[in-house]
Amino acid sequence: MSQTYTKPADQWSPLYFLASVGAGGLSVTFFMYLMHWVPHPGRTVPVFEDIAAALATGNGPLTLAIAIALAGIAVFGALNLSLLVWNLRKLRGFAASDKGQALANSNAQTQMMALPLALAMSINGGFILGLVFVPGLWSIVEYLFPLAMLAFLAVGYLAFRQLGRFIARVTATGGFDCTKNNSFAQMLPAFALAMTGVGIAAPAALSTNATVAGIALILSSFFLIAAVLITVVALVLGLRSILENGVAAEQAPTLMMIVPITTILGILLLRQSHGLHVSFDVDSSGAETMMLLTRLLSVEVLFAAFGLTVLAATGYVRRFLTGAAISPGNYALVCPPVALSVLTQFWINSGLVKAGLIAKFGVAYWSLTGVAIALQLVAVGLVVFLHLRHFRAPRDAALRAA
Repeated sequence: MSQTYTKPADQWSPLYFLASVGAGGLSVTFFMYLMHWVPHPGRTVPVFEDIAAALATGNGPLTLAIAIALAGIAVFGALNLSLLVWNLRKLRGFAASDKGQALANSNAQTQMMALPLALAMSINGGFILGLVFVPGLWSIVEYLFPLAMLAFLAVGYLAFRQLGRFIARVTATGGFDCTKNNSFAQMLPAFALAMTGVGIAAPAALSTNATVAGIALILSSFFLIAAVLITVVALVLGLRSILENGVAAEQAPTLMMIVPITTILGILLLRQSHGLHVSFDVDSSGAETMMLLTRLLSVEVLFAAFGLTVLAATGYVRRFLTGAAISPGNYALVCPPVALSVLTQFWINSGLVKAGLIAKFGVAYWSLTGVAIALQLVAVGLVVFLHLRHFRAPRDAALRAA
């Protein structure tokens, strides 16, 4: 029986949660402008009052950068939340549908982990929106940290519950098809747990209450270890199947999923390091931070190069981006440039500058920052392109699917 639909997104898949995640990630790239360019003395992150004070200085280039950052945060923050709501509406009844039942009994069952991933991303994004646009928020932020941790723990519970169902099914009755595991799609659970962990780690870096910071350090460490273990297992199993069966062309973007996972875990480690310094007098030097970020960035560059090589070899762009085949997995392409842009900003500012290797706002600084901004622009272009491709009805006759 055929079904008529007017646009590709009408054929909903849990992978469309990645559209929300990508938009949320882009709002973070714009927050990097404020984080590293707006003075915020006495605070780990800039807030509304810091931004207002920077605008009052009348510094033209800084004012322009702030205006761009605020616009980007507002636009992509709103897109993140609107796409989350759209996906949640589409999710209703999906599990009971034929498509949902088929997914629940296949390797693709872990695609449902895109739900906690998107929820965690939106909570993180909502915190940024609050810092930037809500006056006086910092005065009550200590009361919000426990609530934020509870929210992330609820998302973490959902993630582990979904992962537990998958593990219980494939270990108790079998059914995991290793021949169809020829991608890194099984890293999605690690992505979700890492996103939850980095949210829980925020109070470790921001709270002045040692108890709150200590709890955040312990809980975020648990999610860190869980994400790393799942990443390693998925990497080994996926690579073995790829070498034996060739990569699943439609899922080729997942080969770069380790890029956003690495950025998220890198931020988690930076937050933990700052929390250890502020609350427990454990210091790390700028050079140590530079080396940590350099190693993480090296991992990302290598996997990005690997993924792009495979995308070219499979003709992914011609087949799934500009061709007739349209896949919700397209949105996995947004996360790598977003993640590379964010980690590059941290590498420059928290690594190279603090280690004294380059001067802040010097020629080398802006040259490297230009790379981060270029990656950000690539991600913006992808989001616009994919939104038009998936959410706009084609000009020709209505699409049909079996």
